Amino acid sequence: MFAQPNLRIVTPLSKRFGTARATRGRTPIGQILVDSGALDPGDLLRALALQAREDVPLGHILLTHNMVSEAALYDGLSRQWDARLADLTISPPDVRLIDEIGAATCIRGAFVPWIRVGGATVIACARPAEFAEMEGLLRDTFGPVLMAIAPERDIHDALLRVRKSQLTQRAETLVDEDESCRQWHTRKLQIRVALFAACLATVGILSFNALVAMVLAWTLFTFYLAAGMKIGAATMQVLDRYKYKHRPRPEATKTSIARLPVVSIMVPLFKEKEIANHLVRRMRDLNYPRELLDVCLVIEDDDDTTKATIAATDLPRWIRPIEVPAGSIRTKPRAMNYALSFCRGSIIGVYDAEDAPHPDQIHAVVQRFHERSPKVACLQGMLDYYNARTNWLSRCFAIEYATWFRVVLPGIQKLGFALPLGGTTLFFRREALEKLGGWDAHNVTEDADLGIRLVRHGYRTEIIETVTQEEANCRPWAWVKQRSRWNKGYAITWAVHMRDPVKLYRDLGAWKFFGVQVLFGATLSQFVLAPVLWSFWLLMFDVAHPFKEILPQSALIGIGVSLFVTEVIQIAIGVFAVWGTQHRRLAIFVPTLQLYFPLGVLAVYKGLFELFTCPFYWDKTEHGVFNENNSGS
Repeated sequence: MFAQPNLRIVTPLSKRFGTARATRGRTPIGQILVDSGALDPGDLLRALALQAREDVPLGHILLTHNMVSEAALYDGLSRQWDARLADLTISPPDVRLIDEIGAATCIRGAFVPWIRVGGATVIACARPAEFAEMEGLLRDTFGPVLMAIAPERDIHDALLRVRKSQLTQRAETLVDEDESCRQWHTRKLQIRVALFAACLATVGILSFNALVAMVLAWTLFTFYLAAGMKIGAATMQVLDRYKYKHRPRPEATKTSIARLPVVSIMVPLFKEKEIANHLVRRMRDLNYPRELLDVCLVIEDDDDTTKATIAATDLPRWIRPIEVPAGSIRTKPRAMNYALSFCRGSIIGVYDAEDAPHPDQIHAVVQRFHERSPKVACLQGMLDYYNARTNWLSRCFAIEYATWFRVVLPGIQKLGFALPLGGTTLFFRREALEKLGGWDAHNVTEDADLGIRLVRHGYRTEIIETVTQEEANCRPWAWVKQRSRWNKGYAITWAVHMRDPVKLYRDLGAWKFFGVQVLFGATLSQFVLAPVLWSFWLLMFDVAHPFKEILPQSALIGIGVSLFVTEVIQIAIGVFAVWGTQHRRLAIFVPTLQLYFPLGVLAVYKGLFELFTCPFYWDKTEHGVFNENNSGS
């Protein structure tokens, strides 16, 4: 226990005037550290120069650049604020006090209600200059408060020792129940599908031709919708490129940023053996200031493989592991929800384990957020592959991604549709992300779901022209497993948002509502019913076919010609997508996508089967099989 003079009652000054006023009249922490011999005067000058343009405490800069030890820094803070150092290991915090305000709030604010002293509550705090800003909340919760000092790491450890299970459960239920798929009822789905199948069977028994006509009509309808959206998006991109080729784009004027923000980047890892050293090297390549980078390696606490890999890797201070306790499910979004509370940044980014982002990417993201209104809550970067020429499958994957990220997604944005997000190179304003409840922990395509929820809540997503290199999944069965998870998640996402179509229509408006139906419903229908379209080619060989019984020859020819023309246009779009990139030589492989897409059909059937058996199962994609140095030629 400690004496009363070493505890300080927080005044409301910094609540009214901010952190600068809160520290006014106190000896600067830098001077205290220099006077004690813990800090070199030259290092202090360098740190102060950095702090002048960065929104980060001086102590964090000193620690990041190894200018001072953690023990010396917190000893200096205790003297600056006339507050005692709290040893949370010897004297753990009172669980009842933590529950009064919530463990997640404590982690976010880097404080923990420790003990009661007389009629006041002692708060152990890692950021005393910010402490008074929370004074209103703390007084409303605890009454009179006193401050002690403790390292942030010790505060987190103390909270996790007593409230790990609470934080775990919270990560699984952050999204409101009516917007989450956690109440997905497999049994209900089975009954509905059985009833639908019974209806189709009844129609087939009464009139086989009527059944064939229904299937054909829906197949063609969804095909033309999906193809029309893709062609429309490509047209927007072609016109945009032509416009600025003949009329140069006016040079953008960047508005200066007074103080650069802290950016937290979450990198979910699971059973990674080879990726750690590559990952650290790629994060080091980012040229954003180290003291403003907060890279969080999100790992499951029972994942001994990844933990051993991380333990054998020399991590700089700005890269830290966050262990996620086991829960009722194991998914990437659940892990990210858990880690979100531990992030320090006002901007939250997401990378995959194998990502190699452009060195200037974080600067570009910060600049774009600075220039846009708070309604632009998300930025989606472009993805490409560094092993595009490893084999035929990786070539097709690279063409598909070039088409999606360089043509279709930007075109969809210009058309005014809601953007389904990719799972990586995503950046969010933290405030907006937390208002939405983070990610749906049960959705295996949490990115696409979040993209729709952002729009429903009045936010916008923009494509940002900065590229992240990834590792193409170029082993057939691994590709099918990855794609089946995506298809399953798309189906769940569409079903969840269509629980109340009227409300979805009101939230999105007619045009965006239509876009959701095309992006999700029509696209999934195309994969499921692709064999129906393939069967059209049998008519060229005069094979007996049910379509001949319900359509005249002229109609069959017209449909066949339209399908052929549409496929030629889509091949042209693929060539257009890769022509202006480093993958121009892949243009000759674009026609072979006709042999690549059947794998997607196999994947969608696998995904639909899992809807009935294991809707929340996360089929893990293994990373680190290929890298920049063995990408093929």
